[in-house]
Formats: sequence, structure tokens, C-alpha cells
Amino acid sequence: MKQSLNLRLGQQLSLTPQLQQSLKLLQMSTLDLQQEIQQALESNMMLEIEEDRHEPLFDPSFDKRIENTDSQTSEGSQTDIPDELPIDSSWEDVYENTTVSAGNTNDSFDFEPQNSKSSTLSDHLLWQLEFSHFSERDLAIAITLIDSIDADGYLRDSLDDIFQGLQNQLDDLDFDEVIAVLHRIQSFDPAGVGAENLSDCLRLQLQSLPDNTPYKTEALAIVSNYLDMLATHNQEKLMRELQLTEQQLAQVIVLIRTLDPKPGAKIQVTDCEYVVPDVYVAKQSGQWQVSLNRDVAPKLRVNPFYSTLIKRADNSVDNTSMKNHLQEAKWFIKSLHNRNDTLLRVARCIVEKQTGFLEHGSVAMRPMILKDIAEELGLHESTISRVTTQKYMHTPNGIVEFKHFFSSHVSTESGGECSSTAIRAFIKELISTENLAKPLSDDKIATLLKEKGINVARRTVAKYREAMSISPSSQRKRVL
Repeated sequence: MKQSLNLRLGQQLSLTPQLQQSLKLLQMSTLDLQQEIQQALESNMMLEIEEDRHEPLFDPSFDKRIENTDSQTSEGSQTDIPDELPIDSSWEDVYENTTVSAGNTNDSFDFEPQNSKSSTLSDHLLWQLEFSHFSERDLAIAITLIDSIDADGYLRDSLDDIFQGLQNQLDDLDFDEVIAVLHRIQSFDPAGVGAENLSDCLRLQLQSLPDNTPYKTEALAIVSNYLDMLATHNQEKLMRELQLTEQQLAQVIVLIRTLDPKPGAKIQVTDCEYVVPDVYVAKQSGQWQVSLNRDVAPKLRVNPFYSTLIKRADNSVDNTSMKNHLQEAKWFIKSLHNRNDTLLRVARCIVEKQTGFLEHGSVAMRPMILKDIAEELGLHESTISRVTTQKYMHTPNGIVEFKHFFSSHVSTESGGECSSTAIRAFIKELISTENLAKPLSDDKIATLLKEKGINVARRTVAKYREAMSISPSSQRKRVL
């Protein structure tokens, strides 16, 4: 093949470092953005947080009030106190263990990060195991069983799998030994822990109750043999099988409802994750106003002292490094400004289109897609997707993610459109007010929605109902 040189003219789209940084900040969540800002402040000496100068750092009248105050006591005037007084301790003796956090000038102290490690169900069971008398062989079995208990208090693995795993560790192990150790663990707190299934869990809790508990025997019979009938609310068959009257069965069901189907959940303490809103929406003078949360993204600026040290004609290593830091600081501030501006524009556009939600709730939600916001603001859909991901808005109806405002539409009889979010709210409202003795079926809900002018099929109602984790009408029925 003969080699040759050719000159071609073409265009190629490439992302500059500034644009890449802007896109990176745009799609960041609140927590990620705060970490990114903190990292930038620590790595770039040109960046600093602009202090709020609206409030004075001190009250000038304070010194005058001190000078005019001359409180008299039985010992004479307090203004005659000498400059130095004898003391019996030194500063180091009192504050020798005090540590001052550099860079933290806030008066408030955040105690939340100082919380101890969250307790788990496994730790709670192992703590009880330490106070129990087990042989070394039974102790190894007990630790293996506790490791197989999940956060809700159930055994994740079957006893056969646990037994086969222990056979490689313990010689001449018998299956009855595992069963015996499991029974001892099932006597631990909370009641019902170590169960293999729901029926076993409820049975263990009932067995831990006193023998004189009313209807304990009947409740044990139901959770052991007729739990499926109880789930389907087949009261007639339960009364026939247990030879109980309607009032007696009602008392048995009341006793069963006092049991906890997830006993380990009340022991398993998880760390709370707080959602910080990016924007606030409030009604002022009859108009909905949108404002950024300044606590999320503090206002940054270039340090004026360090920027004046840069010499234009100096090409030394230190001066070049300062120039690079200055340029990076300007890029970062500009990217942060673009993020806040784009976020505010999108939030205002959403509020304009969803004023019904702000005033009346989810039932007044309008159908809206990303393309609607993109066309109105002149942005690409991918940009709107980045802005609305993991961004939250503080509204009168609570803190809502931006994505919540976007939903598909369903046609109405008048030729309009109804949001799927509004349909879910209608379905939830209808079910919450239904007669428990005769709950609404999916077909009946579809008929009621049609009376409101919303054309929705029965299978669509069923899909929305299942998405909201609402049981079908047969399982929602309550006779007793």
C-alpha cells in the first residue's frame, strides 16, 4: 500500500474541561456538591467563602453599655476591680484537653456526626449470647445461626444448609443439636426471632405470652394451620373450623394483630438520611416565588489578597502555580453559578406549570415530560434530566423530588389530559374512604374515575394500585 498525506477539513464536537466541570456539578446531588465544594476549598488557595456582611460582627453600643453600668454591692463599686487578680489554676490546667477545629467559626456544634455506631439485631443477639451458658460446641452453632438471621429476625438460610455447613467444622454433628441450639436462640429477645417463616414467628410470640392469656390456644391454631384463611379474611370458614362465634373470632384476631411480623426491625437501628432541599417555594403577595437554598451552595469568591500577589511577567514556579489556581478558581465559580442559574430556571418553569399541585396537592398534578421544560427553556432534554435528578424542592406539600412533577398522561372525556400521578392520588383517596366491609374492586374504581371524566381501564387501575403497594379488594375486606 502506498503511503500519502491528505488534508481534510471537518468539524468535531469535543467537551472542554470547563464544560465537563459544569456538567459534573449540574448532575451532582446536594451532598455530593457540598463535598465537591469542600474539596475545592481545601485544594485551591484562591477560593474562599464570601462572608455575609449584612450583619455587624459586634454591637458598637455594647462597650458603652458596659461603661455606663456601675452596679453597687456591699463590697463597693465593681469598677474598681484591678487589671490582674490572683488565681489558683492556669489556663492549661482547665483547657488542656480542649481541641479547636480550624476553619470552623460557627457557634453551633453539630452533634449528629458524633453519634455512636448504630446497633444491629446481630449485635443484640450476640450480647445476649455472652450472658448465656453454652458449651464451646453449642457456642459455635449459635454464632452460625445468629449470622444467618436477617434484619427482620428470620433465618435467611434453611436449617439443612446450616447443618451441612457446620458438618465441616464440627465432628459427629447431629441435626438435633442444631435444632436444640436454635430453640435456645428463639427464647432470646425480641420474641419471635430466629423463625423460619411468618407462621413460625407468630407462633413463637404467642408461646411467649402467659398461659392465662385469653384466646391464646385459638390464636396458636390459626397461625399454625389457618394463616392463609386469615390473610384472605375467610371468617366463615375459620368460625366453622375452630367452632367459634363471630365475637370470639374477633377477639382472637385482635390478639393476633398485637403480634409483630418483623420482630427484628425494632432492634435494628439504621442511620437517618436527611433530605436537604435545593430550592424553596413559597407564596408571597399571591405569587409563587422560588429561591435557592444558600446553605447548600455557599457563595464563593477569589481571595483578593492572594490574587494581588500574582505578577504578570514572572514565570517562576510559584507564580505559575498561583496563576493556575486563579484560573481554576474562576472556572469553578463560573460552573457553580451556571448550575445554580440552570437549577433556578428549571424550578421556576416547573412551578409555573404545576401551580395546581402547590395549591391542591397531587390530585391537581398536570401531565408533564422533560421535553416540555426543555422546549420552553431552550435546553436539551439531557440537561433537564441532569437538573431534575436527585434535586429536591421544598413545597407547602412537603419536600418533593423534581422527578415527581414529571408523569405520563391519560386522556379525559373532554379531550384533555390527566396526569398519572393525579390518577394515583384519586385511587388512593377512593380506597382510603371505602367501606371495609365491601371494598372497591378495580372495575368499580375505574367506573368512579370515568364519572370524574378520566378514561382509564381496569388493568391500568390494577397497575397503579400495585405500584402503591395496595392489596386487592379481596384482601382489604374487613368483616370483624
